Amino acid sequence: MSRRIAPALPERSTDPRRSISLTVNGETVTREISTRLLLSDFLRHELRLTGTHVGCEHGVCGCCTVMIDGVAGRSCLTLAVQADGASIRTIEGLAADDGTLHPVQQAFRECHALQCGFCTPGFVMAITSHFEESKSVDLSEEGIREMLSGNLCRCTGYQNIVAAVRRAAELMGRS
Repeated sequence: MSRRIAPALPERSTDPRRSISLTVNGETVTREISTRLLLSDFLRHELRLTGTHVGCEHGVCGCCTVMIDGVAGRSCLTLAVQADGASIRTIEGLAADDGTLHPVQQAFRECHALQCGFCTPGFVMAITSHFEESKSVDLSEEGIREMLSGNLCRCTGYQNIVAAVRRAAELMGRS
């Protein structure tokens, strides 16, 4: 007895769409998108800002960290429609218009705080957010490791990343 494949069902639109408007790296963007589209996918596929990486897609690794209204957030756990009206800052928006690196980027460069680089944008955005949000920053080994605890790196031993946080604090006059 042979099994028969059922005929294809007619296509139905089960994917509602909505228009959103947000500011990304200082530029206002308006798009009509699926209400199920993740912010990480919106940034990467709609806006071609591929510096925001997607690692675990569960909010554990921190590779997708961006700043949402000035606060570090996981773009893989945020629907793009939730960001409607928000100001988003990605790794592409950190350096100055003339190419001068942000102090956290400069510190990562000086301290060789990366290996493969996949996790680096998430670390840089989380650290930048921490420095910009906090009036005081605990630069002890334990304090820095607590600051970094939301991001995972599979390549380094974190020593150079810890050094980069201290160097960034120096460059930003926070040490």
